[in-house]
Amino acid sequence: MSQLEIRGLGGIFGAAIYTDAMDSTTNIIYLGQGGLSLPDESYYREDQYAPIREALLVHIEKMFALVGIQGGADLATKILALETQIASHHWDQVKDRDATLTYNKHSRKELEDRAPHFPWGLWLDAGDVKQSVFDTVIVNEPSFFEGISAMLKDFDKDSWVAWLKWHFISGSAAYLNDAIVKQNFSFYGTTLSGTPQIRERWKRAVSLVEGSLGEAVGRIYVEKHFPPAAKAAMNDLVANLIEAYRQSITDLDWMSPATKTKALEKLSKFTPKIGYPDKWRDYSSLEISPADLLANLGRISKFSRDFELAKIGAPVDRAEWYMTPQTVNAYYNPGMNEIVFPAAILQPPFFDMEADMAANYGGIGAVIGHEIGHGFDDQGSKYDGDGNMVDWWSDADRAEFEKRANALIAQFDLLIPEETPDIHVNGALTVGENIGDLGGLAIAYKAYKLALKGEKPPVIDGLTGEQRFYLSWAQAWRGKVRPEELRRRIATDPHSPYEFRCNAIVRNLDEFMEAFEVTAGDRLWLAEKERVHIW
Repeated sequence: MSQLEIRGLGGIFGAAIYTDAMDSTTNIIYLGQGGLSLPDESYYREDQYAPIREALLVHIEKMFALVGIQGGADLATKILALETQIASHHWDQVKDRDATLTYNKHSRKELEDRAPHFPWGLWLDAGDVKQSVFDTVIVNEPSFFEGISAMLKDFDKDSWVAWLKWHFISGSAAYLNDAIVKQNFSFYGTTLSGTPQIRERWKRAVSLVEGSLGEAVGRIYVEKHFPPAAKAAMNDLVANLIEAYRQSITDLDWMSPATKTKALEKLSKFTPKIGYPDKWRDYSSLEISPADLLANLGRISKFSRDFELAKIGAPVDRAEWYMTPQTVNAYYNPGMNEIVFPAAILQPPFFDMEADMAANYGGIGAVIGHEIGHGFDDQGSKYDGDGNMVDWWSDADRAEFEKRANALIAQFDLLIPEETPDIHVNGALTVGENIGDLGGLAIAYKAYKLALKGEKPPVIDGLTGEQRFYLSWAQAWRGKVRPEELRRRIATDPHSPYEFRCNAIVRNLDEFMEAFEVTAGDRLWLAEKERVHIW
C-alpha cells in the first residue's frame, strides 16, 4: 500500500503536504481517502452506474489476462466487492469540500487510536519515510480511516492481494505494452469518458514529460510564448480587479462595517503570481535514462516525494507554484491567500495583448475576478488574509451570505444539460465555483468600467463595449463534452458544465440585461427579485 502511494499509483489513502490551515507558517501532512478504481463513491452505489461497474469487471479480467495472471474473473469480483466496501466509507463530494469538516489534527497516538488496525509504522518503513513525518497530521475524513481499520481487522488476504496487484497494473498501464495501453484506454477513455480514439503516441509522450518535469518544460514554454509585456499588462489588470473588489465590498448593503473591515484587510493581503515562478525547480540531481521508462518514472516519483517531505519542519516557501506555466488554468490558494495565473491561460481567448479592452476584461479579467472571488466563497471565506482558517464574520453576516449562496444553489439544482436530460447539476457541489464565476464576472465588469476612466468605448462590428465584454466571457467557455464525460464531471467536478458557467451566471447580472436589452420572455431573462447578488 505504501509503494502504491509513493509511486503515484493510487494507494488506499492519499498523503500530501500543504500549509497547516490553522497555522499558515507551518507545513503539515494531510491524509485523505482513496483506494478506488472508479471516479468516486457514487459509482459504486448508484443504479445509473451499474453498467460501468459491469464494464469494470470485464476490464479487470482482461487486464489480468494481458499480464499473464489467471483467474481474472474471480479476482475482478473480489476487487469490486472490496472497493465497494471501501467506497462505503468515503465521504461524498459535497461533504469532502468543507474546509472545516476536513480539518482534523491528530497526534501519532490519536491517529493510531483512530485506526488501530492500520499498520502505520510499517507503511512508513515500506516507503523509506521517517516515522516522525506522522508525529502530527491532518486527517481529512476521520470516519474513512476508521472504516479501513475495521476492514483490516477482518482481513481478507486474497481480496487485498488481488486489489494490490490490480492497482499496480492499472496505475502503470499507460506506460506498458500496446495491448495494455489500448485496453486501459478502452475503459478509462471510452467507457468512462466517451472518447472514441486514443491520442497519438507523441502527444501522450509530451503530456507525460510536461506532467513529470513540469517546470523544466514550463521554462521553455515561457521563453517562447510569454513576453515581459504580457506580465506587465496582467499586473495592471490584477490591480484594477482588486480595486474593483475593494469598491464593491465597501459599497455592499448586506454586510456590517466590522466584517467589511476584515474583508478589506484580507483583500489587501492577496498575493498575485503571474506567468511563472521567480525561481525554477532544479532537476539536475534527477537521473533520466532513454532506455527505461518505468525506471525513470520511479525515480521521478522518488524525486517528487523527497521534494515534498523536505518541507516538513522547513519554513513555508511562499514562492512555490502548485501549477505549471504551461497549464491552461488558474487557482486560488487559501492557505497562502494567493491568486496564481500560469502563462498558458494568458493567451487567447482569455487574454490577447492586441485585443479590445472589453474582450480582455470579459475573458482573463473575469478569470482574475473568479480567483479573487474564491477568497470570499463559501469555503475560502473561512480563511483570513494570512491564510489561516479563522472565523472573521459576524453571525448575522454569515447567515446573510449563506442565504444568498443557498439561492444560487437552488438555481443550479434546476439545471439540466441538453446532453444528459436525466441528470441535474449539483448546486451544492458547484456552489464555490459558481460564486467565483458570479462575483468574478460582476467585478470584472466594474473593473472594465474603471479602466475606461469615463470614456465611452467604441462600437465595433455593431457591438457595444458592454456587449463585447459579455461575449468574451461566452467565448471563453465554448466547449464540447461527450455525454459520458459530462456524467462523470457532474458527479465529481466542482465546476458547472460550460454552458451554465456562461448562461446561468449572466442571468443574475443587471448589467447584462441592460447590455442586451433582455426582457421577460427571452431565454436568458431572470426576474430581478430572483437574481442573486453576493459581491
